[in-house]
Amino acid sequence: MLLKWYAIYTSARHEQRVYDRLVNKSIHAFLPKMEVWSRRKDRRKRIQVPLFPGYLFVNVDLDPYVRLEILKTPGVAYILGNNGKLTPIPESQIASIQTLLKNDVLIRPYPYLKIGQRVRIVNGPLIGCEGILLRNKTNKQKLIISIDLLKQSISTEIDEFDVEPI
Repeated sequence: MLLKWYAIYTSARHEQRVYDRLVNKSIHAFLPKMEVWSRRKDRRKRIQVPLFPGYLFVNVDLDPYVRLEILKTPGVAYILGNNGKLTPIPESQIASIQTLLKNDVLIRPYPYLKIGQRVRIVNGPLIGCEGILLRNKTNKQKLIISIDLLKQSISTEIDEFDVEPI
């Protein structure tokens, strides 16, 4: 049994419901979230929202039975792929996101990037994360982690001396 990560596209604002339903079916799902401020009528409140709106991930051996179980789940629109083929997401991309979330660093969505130097963090709590190193306007470094299949990315600040080219 070979487990691979796949991206699931959901109905609008149904990510948490789909996640709960997949977990109830014993399907290993991953719904990365970030905290944001939400303004209510009389107060501001911190809430958790999906890091990739409309998407969540499953780690499965995608045989026809499991594929059908996922697609029959209310709120699931489809499983992402390229040219009609279901395309797994590299384990390193999911692992990098999980490491960022575990270490409680500030994460924000970032425009999808395809060009740039790929790097791996070699020091500190984020060791092993891979991404693209960029310099922003204030000369601070940003590590960009892209999920190629989703064409979406996230970013965090990093010291350029803590990375090595891949």
